[in-house]
Amino acid sequence: MAHNPAEIWHKVALSRDVDAIAAILHDDCIFESPVVHTPQLGKAITAKYLAAAGHTLGNSDFAYVGEWHRENSAILEFQTVIDGIAINGIDMISCDDDGLITHFKVMVRPLKAMNMLHQKMGEMLMKMSG
Repeated sequence: MAHNPAEIWHKVALSRDVDAIAAILHDDCIFESPVVHTPQLGKAITAKYLAAAGHTLGNSDFAYVGEWHRENSAILEFQTVIDGIAINGIDMISCDDDGLITHFKVMVRPLKAMNMLHQKMGEMLMKMSG
C-alpha cells in the first residue's frame, strides 16, 4: 500500500517528542544530516536528531513552503530565521509499505546557516543527552 511520508511526518514534525517521532520510524531508519558525514543508523538516533531539530528550528518563523510527492517518498521545503540568519532547506523522506519512515535526509543552505545550525544542533544534542 502506498503512503505519503509528508502526512506521516507532519503529525509529529517539530513536536520535540522523541517517543512520538520514534513511533513513526522503522527500526532500521537511516538519517542523513547536512553536517554529519556518515549516515546515522537506527530509530533511536534518528528520533533524537529529529527531536533536536524541532527544538533548534521550531520557532515562530518556521514554515514548510513546498512539497513534492511520489509513492512512498516526499520532499518538503522549509524556511526559518534564527539569530537573524535566514535558513532554507529540504527534508527528503521515504517510507515503507507499512507507513514507517525508512530514510530521512536533510539539506540546508546557505553555508552560513548550515554552520550556525551545526553549532546549535550540537548544543541541543548535548543538552538532550543530559
